[in-house]
Amino acid sequence: MNNHLKTLRAERGWSQQHLAERLDVSRQSVNAVETGRYDPSLPLAFRIAELFDLPIEAVFVSPSRG
Repeated sequence: MNNHLKTLRAERGWSQQHLAERLDVSRQSVNAVETGRYDPSLPLAFRIAELFDLPIEAVFVSPSRG
């Protein structure tokens, strides 16, 4: 699933490790989501969106919309 996670994280000056700690996941998980190698669970996707104070659609791109 495409997403804007790397851009959002960079805009805030957060490292992958910092974001991982805030989400209670590993840095490797953050990297895998950012690069599209791993689709987060729905609860994790919502936690990510809430952390950035954005609707989930602003973080994750629907596969049908590319």
